[in-house]
Amino acid sequence: MLTAEEVLPDATDETQAEGETRKIAVPVDLHGQRLDRALAVLMPEFSRSYLQQQLSEQGVSVNGRTVTKAASKVKAGDILIVTLRPTAQAMAFVPQPMDIAVVYEDDDLLVIDKPAGLVVHPAAGNWSGTLLNGLLARHPQAASLPRAGIVHRLDKDTSGLMLVGKSRRATDGLVRAIAERAVRRQYLAMVQGPWTAAPRVEVEQPIGRDPRNRLRMAVLGDGQPGGRTARTTFCLLAQSQQVALMACRLHTGRTHQIRVHMAWLGHPLVADALYGGQDALGMTRQALHAVRLELEHPVGGGRLCLESPPPADFRAAMEQAGLRYNPGDGLCPDLP
Repeated sequence: MLTAEEVLPDATDETQAEGETRKIAVPVDLHGQRLDRALAVLMPEFSRSYLQQQLSEQGVSVNGRTVTKAASKVKAGDILIVTLRPTAQAMAFVPQPMDIAVVYEDDDLLVIDKPAGLVVHPAAGNWSGTLLNGLLARHPQAASLPRAGIVHRLDKDTSGLMLVGKSRRATDGLVRAIAERAVRRQYLAMVQGPWTAAPRVEVEQPIGRDPRNRLRMAVLGDGQPGGRTARTTFCLLAQSQQVALMACRLHTGRTHQIRVHMAWLGHPLVADALYGGQDALGMTRQALHAVRLELEHPVGGGRLCLESPPPADFRAAMEQAGLRYNPGDGLCPDLP
C-alpha cells in the first residue's frame, strides 16, 4: 500500500514538516550526467543548492551506496534513493492561529477555500503565516502528519478549494487517489482572448523547469530532459473581445500546469505576469480559481462534490467583461 512518503504530489516544497524518502530510476537521457544535475532534473521543484546539501549530509545513495560527491556520474538504470530532510528554517515551523474558510470537515478530512495571497508551505521569504502554520494551530494531530496533512497545493495567488487530511489514513488515501487520478479537479480561468480554438481543447504536453528561467515551468519538446507528462482539458464557457472564461480540468498535477498550457496555447491567464499575461479588468493576480473538487471520501467512502464560488476580484472582473458563470454548469464534462 502506498503512503504519503512513497507517492507525492508533484508540487511540493523543499521545506516540510518531516523527512521524506524518494526512490528514482535514472532515465536513459541522463546517462553520464553529474549526480547533482540529474537530481535537479528529476526533482525540479527543489533548488540545486538544496539537493547538494542533501548530498553533503549523506542523504543520497546510488544503487545502495551512499554518495556525497556532486560531480559523481550516474548511469541509465541507476537507482537513486534520496532522503529529503527539512532545512533549519523548516525545523522552526510553529503553529500560528488564522482564519481558515472551511467548505467541508469531518474527523478525517478538511476541505478549505484558500484565498489568493495565502502561501501554502513555508519557503524562502515566507517562513511564517502560511496555511501549514494555520493547520498546525487548528488541530493538534496535524503536527504528526506529513506537511500537516496537505496533499496538494495551490500557488500563492491562486484561490479556491484544497484538500487536507486530518488523519494518517485520510492523508495516505488522498495521496493515493491523487496519484491514481481519482480526484477530479476543475478550475475557472480568465485568459487573454479572443478564443479562436475549438470550444473544447485537450492539451497533453510535457512540463518541466524552463531551462532559461528557473522561476518558470515550460512545455518541453522532444530531446529536452526533465519533461513530465501533463494533460489538461480546457472548455470555453463565455468570452468577450478581450478575454475568455475557461473551465480547466486537471488530469495530472504538474507545477503551474494550467498556466503553462494556456501560455503554450497563446492565451496566458489574465494578470499572470510570469507567463506573459497582462493586468486587466482590475485583476492584479493570475485569474485562476479552483472551483470544484469531486472525489470518494478517503476513509468513509461516498462521493463528495464540493464547489467554491469565484471570489470578489474574480467576479468583478467577469462582470466588467460581461461574462456569465452559473455555478451549476457542468464545466468540463467527461467525454462520451
